[in-house]
Amino acid sequence: MQKYLFIDRDGTLIDEPKPSEQVDSYELLKFEPGVISALKSLSAAGFRLVIVTNQDGLGTDSLPEESFRGPNNLMLSIFESEGITFDEVLICPHFPHENCSCRKPKTGLVTEYLKPGVMDPENSYFIGDRESDAAMGKNMGINSIRYDRSSHNWQKIAEEILTKPRTATVVRNTRETRISVFVDLDHPGHSEISTGIGFFDHMLDQIATHGNFTLKLHCDGDLNVDEHHSVEDTGIALGEALKKALGDKRGIGRFGFVLAMDEVASKIEGLPDDSITNHEVTCALDISGRPYAVFSCNADFQREVVGGLPTEMVPHFFHSLACAMGLTLHLSVTKGNTHHQVEALFKGFGRALRTALRREGHDLPSTKGVL
Repeated sequence: MQKYLFIDRDGTLIDEPKPSEQVDSYELLKFEPGVISALKSLSAAGFRLVIVTNQDGLGTDSLPEESFRGPNNLMLSIFESEGITFDEVLICPHFPHENCSCRKPKTGLVTEYLKPGVMDPENSYFIGDRESDAAMGKNMGINSIRYDRSSHNWQKIAEEILTKPRTATVVRNTRETRISVFVDLDHPGHSEISTGIGFFDHMLDQIATHGNFTLKLHCDGDLNVDEHHSVEDTGIALGEALKKALGDKRGIGRFGFVLAMDEVASKIEGLPDDSITNHEVTCALDISGRPYAVFSCNADFQREVVGGLPTEMVPHFFHSLACAMGLTLHLSVTKGNTHHQVEALFKGFGRALRTALRREGHDLPSTKGVL
């Protein structure tokens, strides 16, 4: 679905002259401060732009068509010369007493955008300087932002939208598990994790700590049966939360890298290949939108369980997470202490994820135009 900015015209894009409140001559056309640079940044971040405006009596003697069209077309031409284009200019020409269906805050002008699958409501906004604009956003089921030249100008609006917190909450309830997950990708250090499996809690905390994000996760699972459902469903719920928090993935690093840890990772020059210290753990990932997971353990885990976590569930956890998140993931570890093997995998994944999640701008890191 597409992100949209629905924007009021007079008083928001251009000055609304007093006392007439009508831009009906070229001399009255004046842009609001910072609007061009702000819209250039927002357009570059993938937002489509639509003007929605009430023009009382357009086409009548009070506001002749030719008096309106000239300044309006000049406004659009100036925006276009700066690389800013609007998909549509939607105009209600009616007076309030006519009680039409298209005058803001009614939604008659934007019916096509409200159809399922057209607009991304969580990441679309209505921007305007009046209460009717705020009400319009509410009626459309999208965010509303009030423009004010002195206190909430275009620079602040652009910063607010472009630095929107990357947070998400996911609740997953089945007959086997009840899981709630909250992630905040931009504010690390406040994690709270409880799954009923002590070592698994520690491993999830490794992902959050080394991934540099906050994770609050509670899982109430059927541990009286075994650990399988809790570990698997936690991977699914965490993957869904990370995917949701990333939104359209603009500006992220996208790709991860490799980590080494303890004797599982100390590759020493000159030692024979079968040396106990000649081991490594690697993690490579791509937030590609194409789920795929490869797990390689060149030496089997020497223990079946570590701290209540079955080691056979380690690759299954990462596979479940990768599928839910839309992640291409390659993980491998060589022989060593089983605790260190498992911990290195979780730490390595967290460190790779940190690089991939990091904001580097607002561009989409893909030549396809979508991730």
